[in-house]
Amino acid sequence: MRNIIVGASRFGIATARELIEDGQEVVIVDKNNERLEKLADQLDCGFLQGDGTLPTVLRDAYGDHADALVLLTNEDDVNILAAVVGRSIGFDRVIPQIVRNELLTVCDELGLEDVITPHSTVARSIVEALKDNSDTSVDLRLHKGIRVVGYSISADHDGKKVEELALPKDSRVIARAHGEEESLVDDSTELCEGDHLIIAVATGSLKELEEVLVPKEE
Repeated sequence: MRNIIVGASRFGIATARELIEDGQEVVIVDKNNERLEKLADQLDCGFLQGDGTLPTVLRDAYGDHADALVLLTNEDDVNILAAVVGRSIGFDRVIPQIVRNELLTVCDELGLEDVITPHSTVARSIVEALKDNSDTSVDLRLHKGIRVVGYSISADHDGKKVEELALPKDSRVIARAHGEEESLVDDSTELCEGDHLIIAVATGSLKELEEVLVPKEE
């Protein structure tokens, strides 16, 4: 597949990297030529300097054919405009990122069915994790280096404070759930057996985190 990404944002770069690793062709469009030049040393893909909302720029990016236009700038209105222009040019699929929920109705009215809502997706995943009773109820890749995971507190850690868990340095406890109660936590929060913790952790420290929180089999 050939994918055009408008916006060399952090999310745009991460998406491009994943697509490239999957063997797909990628072209990144961005106004900032200096940013593109830096990325050229990091990513094996095409680059096009220009305003991704302009028909001339998107036609150049489209070339003979492109399967998808993904709009990942940090500005919702830019993403919507570029999606509409891209659809008029002939992209089979246009996928804008929308952060502000109030603009989702605009996308519906414009017939933009494929919409990325990253903040809502992360929030929903965490809420679902808090309601789930499994030990590893969520395993969400925020990007290549960070995951959000869930663990249950065993009897070994009952009564301990978060700061006493000896967690890896590059991990942070975000929230906990117990029964119907859900709350954010800090280092002084006292834990009970059966609490479900949501933790952000560097991918390289997952094993160390498991060694702390997963009960060892007898």
